[in-house]
Amino acid sequence: MIEFLHAVGDPDMVFLRYALVAGMLGSVAFGIVGTYVVARRISYIAGAISHSVLGGIGAALYLQKKVGLAWSDPIYGAVAAALASALVIGGVSLYARQREDTAIGALWVIGMATGLLFLAKTPGYVDLMSYLFGDILLISQGDLWLIAGLDVLVVGLGLVFYNTFLAVCFDEEFARLRGVRVERYYLLLLCLTALTVVVLVRVVGIVLVIALLTLPAAVAGHFSRRVGQMMVLAVGFCAAFVLAGLVWSYTYDLPSGPTIVIVAGAVYIVVVVGSRLWRWRAA
Repeated sequence: MIEFLHAVGDPDMVFLRYALVAGMLGSVAFGIVGTYVVARRISYIAGAISHSVLGGIGAALYLQKKVGLAWSDPIYGAVAAALASALVIGGVSLYARQREDTAIGALWVIGMATGLLFLAKTPGYVDLMSYLFGDILLISQGDLWLIAGLDVLVVGLGLVFYNTFLAVCFDEEFARLRGVRVERYYLLLLCLTALTVVVLVRVVGIVLVIALLTLPAAVAGHFSRRVGQMMVLAVGFCAAFVLAGLVWSYTYDLPSGPTIVIVAGAVYIVVVVGSRLWRWRAA
């Protein structure tokens, strides 16, 4: 830990400071939106959105390197693909007479396949592993501003519509009786999830995104009685997981994204097993 702190303070280790700041900024959105995802039980939808993001990333890189559109940054493609996937999945589940799991599975594989095809035709070297498994150490100052902007948007909407989202997550019928447009707010919640997924992809990658979106909130649920308290704890746990993962990855020269997820998963297992043992002894 001391060695890591010294490295963070080193003027030549700017990338490490950027990684730490990105993890702390992202933890706020992860904790808040992750709580809604766990409460609404839509982690499988978040998984489909995260994997479809590769299609947008691949298309953006293709336009940038093959077509010559310099402004076509991968994160713009990721945002577009994530929002489009959220609206498609939400529309199918709310309005179409199709099985929701079928639509989710189709978007999952089509997004991945489309991204791989674009990347295969993109000239030059593309570090696919950094998109699949994340590399928080590659975050730039521009990425920090974008993450902060997405963070403000996600947190702002999440707090403004706090009570409405709670009603949509826990009692849709009651919300409809109170005149709440459940469909509209459900789609908004999916869009917030999509934006948060984009931020997460920069931290832990497409494949591991669900772990960091759900595990901090799941751990927090064991120590809280109210949703607001669960959100605060989830933010704290997520920040702690990111910090611990960065320390371990730096100390032992390990990939940062998988290390962060392993830390989160280990804590989750300990909490779940400990909770069951505590209840068994209390009984």
